[in-house]
Amino acid sequence: MPSKKHKPEEIIGKLREVEIVLAQGASTAEACRRIAVSEQTY
Repeated sequence: MPSKKHKPEEIIGKLREVEIVLAQGASTAEACRRIAVSEQTY
């Protein structure tokens, strides 16, 4: 199954969401789960 290619706008949106979640005190693992990417990918 080929991996999905994300558009630059989608990537930026996901990274911003991770920043917000991390600022709220969540762990990196939780932030990655919220945006549906692995920690290795992040």
